[in-house]
Amino acid sequence: MNILPKYKEAVIPIKKFTHYSLNVEAQQDKAVAFDLALGYNMNNFEELIDNIRNNLPNFTAIAKGDSGHGMKYEVVMKLIGANGKTANVLTAWIDDKRNGEMRLTTAYIDKRKGVQQ
Repeated sequence: MNILPKYKEAVIPIKKFTHYSLNVEAQQDKAVAFDLALGYNMNNFEELIDNIRNNLPNFTAIAKGDSGHGMKYEVVMKLIGANGKTANVLTAWIDDKRNGEMRLTTAYIDKRKGVQQ
């Protein structure tokens, strides 16, 4: 299994969740999907970040190419949420050439079937 390079040092920007993925005013569809599927919302976004971080080494990272800013990766993980339900979460990452950090670029509930482990 190919795990995300530098996963131990991976940067997960809080604003990706507080200003985007879990913010119903910014991204209603994503926010509602996270809340219904896994019970994550603006009140417990830290738990979602921890869940993603803790599960990174457990799922396959797929290299998606380098557009000039750094290699991009996709990791789809099956997570158990705050509500006890299970759902697939697609996370996208970039190994940023500018500063060398592996950083989360997006996360959302993935409704496609199957997850690689």
